[in-house]
Amino acid sequence: MAITTVRISSARLRSPFVAQVQKISGQKLLACYQCGKCSAGCPMAAYMDILPNQIIRLAQLGMQERLMASSAIWACVSCMTCNSRCPKDVRIAEVIESLRDMALRDGRRHDHLNIREVSQATLGVLPPIAMISAMRKLTS
Repeated sequence: MAITTVRISSARLRSPFVAQVQKISGQKLLACYQCGKCSAGCPMAAYMDILPNQIIRLAQLGMQERLMASSAIWACVSCMTCNSRCPKDVRIAEVIESLRDMALRDGRRHDHLNIREVSQATLGVLPPIAMISAMRKLTS
């Protein structure tokens, strides 16, 4: 396992990226104190490369490239379990949605789902909420 060194500075914490995430999501990122309840309850956590609480931490630290490269922001099914479990009322699903929105705006990712291309075998094992979420992402 490779170890990554991250330089944290006050400039990074006040970066335009952090401000943009907070503006789009309407959330105060620093309210999260990393209790992990959001990740413990997330039905998609096993399929994410970064857990919901880690997404918030990376956003707090202005780690834009790492977040935009993550598959976790696309794996989130917007079930709002994280929101309901947060003791600080940070609406994590909205933060994740804002990151998807930013990635789409930057042209970094095109989140398209062609239902006809999903195999029957895949449809059989996907949780129904995953399909609902994928379709919801196409309408936002």
